Amino acid sequence: MAADYLAHVEEETGREQRLRDHLTGVAELSGGFAAAFGEEAAGRALGMYHDIGKYSRAFQDYLRADEVEKKKRRGRIDHSTAGAQEFWKLRSGAGETRPMRQLRQTMALMMASCVAGHHGGIPNMGTNVDGDGEGTLAARLKKSELPDYSTYQGEVPAPVLPMSDLARQVGASPLPSMVYTRMLFSCLVDADFLDTERFMAGGDVGREGFPSMGTLLERLTKSLQAKFAAPKTQEARQKLDTPINRKRGELLRESIAAGKAAAGNLYRMTVPTGGGKTISSLAFALHYAVHAKKTRRRIIYVIPYTSIIEQNAAVFRELLGADSVVEHHQNVAYDDTADSDMNRRRLATENWDAPLIVTTSVQFFESLFSNRPSKCRKLHNLAESIVIFDEAQMLPLNYLRPSMAAIEELVRRYDCTAVLCTATQPPLEQFFSADMRPIEICPAVMENAALFRRTHIELCGEPMTEEAIARELASYEQVLCIVNVKKTAQRLFDLLAEEDGVYHLSTNLYPVHREKVLEEIRKRLREGKTCRVISTSLVEAGVDLDFPAVYREIHGLDSIVQAAGRCNREGLIKTGGTVKVFSLEKITSSAQRPAGLTKIVARKYGADLTSPVAITRYFRELYDTSGDAWLDKKGIMKKTAEYAFSDIAKDFRIIEDRTRSIFIPETEDACALLGRLERGERSRALLRQAGRYMVQVYHGTASSPFALLSAQGKLRMIDGELAVLTDLSAYDANKGLLSNVGEGEGLFC
Repeated sequence: MAADYLAHVEEETGREQRLRDHLTGVAELSGGFAAAFGEEAAGRALGMYHDIGKYSRAFQDYLRADEVEKKKRRGRIDHSTAGAQEFWKLRSGAGETRPMRQLRQTMALMMASCVAGHHGGIPNMGTNVDGDGEGTLAARLKKSELPDYSTYQGEVPAPVLPMSDLARQVGASPLPSMVYTRMLFSCLVDADFLDTERFMAGGDVGREGFPSMGTLLERLTKSLQAKFAAPKTQEARQKLDTPINRKRGELLRESIAAGKAAAGNLYRMTVPTGGGKTISSLAFALHYAVHAKKTRRRIIYVIPYTSIIEQNAAVFRELLGADSVVEHHQNVAYDDTADSDMNRRRLATENWDAPLIVTTSVQFFESLFSNRPSKCRKLHNLAESIVIFDEAQMLPLNYLRPSMAAIEELVRRYDCTAVLCTATQPPLEQFFSADMRPIEICPAVMENAALFRRTHIELCGEPMTEEAIARELASYEQVLCIVNVKKTAQRLFDLLAEEDGVYHLSTNLYPVHREKVLEEIRKRLREGKTCRVISTSLVEAGVDLDFPAVYREIHGLDSIVQAAGRCNREGLIKTGGTVKVFSLEKITSSAQRPAGLTKIVARKYGADLTSPVAITRYFRELYDTSGDAWLDKKGIMKKTAEYAFSDIAKDFRIIEDRTRSIFIPETEDACALLGRLERGERSRALLRQAGRYMVQVYHGTASSPFALLSAQGKLRMIDGELAVLTDLSAYDANKGLLSNVGEGEGLFC
């Protein structure tokens, strides 16, 4: 009987979900998701056919087996190839033209890829010579030894291959058709997760209830009115009435006007450091979402560093309310499932079904090029969204060509609005097609960019010793020095350690420790006390610090501009702050090329080094000298032409996995977390909390910090995975994990 065919059995209660009900439920959800980009029919078809392999007697026996038997059989019954083969059977139609036959075959392949990969990930396309066991789509489409699933025909209507306008557009073009496949795949796997989740939970799990875009705009308007238009105290009014804040107000008004106009889908916001782009970009996005002719369902902020994410998310929560902001990165944990709002946000990290998502560049782009269900399920929610790329100059250089091609595809075909937001706008338009040119949100601000200039930049001609730099730093009451390498930061700190108010910042300090140090630094700056800070580049972007003088070891011009943004931030020094760019006697290998390009640009533009024309020249030189060897280091575009979904997912890694985490049990809170871990407790929330007490170090060679600490007997392993520092003398109260255990460059630290 039809009722005998099951999709799932809930183990604790024995409740059964009929297979027909599951297929229908997934089809409805998947079709609804795909409707956002005009592919409802394709989404429905995928939902109805993704699990038809479960109609086999072998799978039904597995579902009804006891737990011991289930463990023996788990993963051994192939139920996902069946639907793929059914779609592949539709690859040809009688009497069709050659272009239509080619399109039909491509569509059949894309649909088959989605179904074949809905558990294990979209496979490589492969070739016709691939045989059984190779795991490619080509091999699976030829697979003959499948359990008999033919009884599906009694419950499921015959499949139809949708042939939409969008499918015709992407056709046989590799990258567009791969993006299209991932978007459909996303609809299917998210629908599959959600329907299964709903059944297992016995009903609604609390994913709904976020405020609308209109509600968020109302909240923002009220918050801005209270913050800027009607300050409550005389002190607040005086603070607002400064030249720099008046300019920030102009930027905000321009951003709101551009958002209301909603005139395009590709924008850039070029705002000098300290110009207020966080609030202005949010205002633009919310006004755009409300006033756009087509629906805009959410805003996604893509940010390079977690330190910036936490700061920006705090601003958004203050303006919009905590119930509207979902952070998706390694340092956030929504661990209270009893709290409905907390649980709602935790669930939204899985598929980005929330009005405001704040995430990392790593999470965004690696998901966009992934083949895995868990990473891809969020992708369909990029359709009808506004995606803001904060600090766009930091888009991954080694993956710039495929990243920009993917952004163009989202904008062109999925009603996605992209905003490239930065203080140092690189000429990224060269990576877009000729018919796609970004609209500047605040052209008047850029025409008067010099009004935001609050510093004088001096480029030293001759290399300096660390001792000479230390002597110069000691002559300032308040100064920030940014260097390229963590060892250099520790050595400079040692040279200044006897002075008053000296601080060290790098990723050798675990996150909680860094936050404490940053708060001490901010307090001393506010109180006008002596404050000398030695840091790696982690303070350059998004960290709200304001020094009268900044020293920066030479690197790329974008890094120098970001460093200058920590100097005279509020414009209170009328004559301008001092930024000194110096070279050490030895330049690290990773800094040599960008430093060389900076010197080339400096020879031409001199004191006008941070002008828009100088910055544009720097990036053009960077892109021209890089070539495809750097701009597509892993050959992603070539693999795209081969439809190598699995290979691309493995190769597209913005951060190479060359680090290991070391837990630092230095505080009572850290020791309490360690106790829970040692007792065998494991959860995503617990591991995220523990991550705030971890330092990332290089590993993989005999001389790496991890290997040296291990060889010295200073590490203890838990479950062979988690490393715990047992000798706390290796962790300094000021410098963090000591550099004498090994060396690593601090470019992203």
